[in-house]
Amino acid sequence: MRWNTQTTGVQVNELRRLVLDAAGFVFDLDGTIYLGDELVPGAAEVVARLRRMGKKVAFLSNKPIATRDDYACKLKRLGIPCSAEEVISSSLVLARYLRKHRPGARVFAIAEKPVVEELQRHGLQICEDPDRIQVVVVSWDRGFDYRKLNIAYEAALRGAELIGTNPDRTCPMSGYRLPDAACMIAAVEACTERKVEPIVGKPSHIMLQEVLDLLALKAEQCVMVGDRLETDMLMAARAGLKSVLVLTGVTSAEDLDHLPVRPDLILSSVSELLSVLE
Repeated sequence: MRWNTQTTGVQVNELRRLVLDAAGFVFDLDGTIYLGDELVPGAAEVVARLRRMGKKVAFLSNKPIATRDDYACKLKRLGIPCSAEEVISSSLVLARYLRKHRPGARVFAIAEKPVVEELQRHGLQICEDPDRIQVVVVSWDRGFDYRKLNIAYEAALRGAELIGTNPDRTCPMSGYRLPDAACMIAAVEACTERKVEPIVGKPSHIMLQEVLDLLALKAEQCVMVGDRLETDMLMAARAGLKSVLVLTGVTSAEDLDHLPVRPDLILSSVSELLSVLE
């Protein structure tokens, strides 16, 4: 276990109290709770222990290629009982954001089926005509090709808004990584010479507000547990959540000497929270 007490000035026992005194825990999924289809050892026990203590638990994922029902089913299959209502994904946040700010808009989606279906469930119209497209959604799309890029480019030239799901460069799997939504965003920004914004996933306050509403808690009552500095830890730092960085995902022990964001607690794995919870 590594503690960043030199940077925060907080001692181990004080950190333990911070974790125990929290009312809610927000867990990232990929790289924190599981890697691909493999549960991180101890993750199920940590979630179960927190629930027995009366803590509220939510799961927060930037990954837009599955629905919240898919995430809940996966967690249950891996041994963590979960309802879809306990999961917030970037595709859900995007659809809710557009329903609020651009209700009924005509949308072209560089995205996979779960995002498209989420948009349709929220009353958005899917469109591929650049003259009629009002919003271009840019997400992780393993079917991304030149045709999609050209439609997005032509729509942007005609004034369509550009909105993204998540800024992740890669997605951690078991033993490897996959290119994520930042790659599609970079392509769209390069040809349109415009920024894709907002990007509603972590570290955006848009996504944070969704999870705080779900937990019915304030930011200072919650702990964010995740593996990414530029999303999980940055969101926590900006909003005043306590933060726990785990080294089972994209951040490794070699990165710890040059942290751009300082978490309150650094653990090799989420399983080490068990020692704190005891």
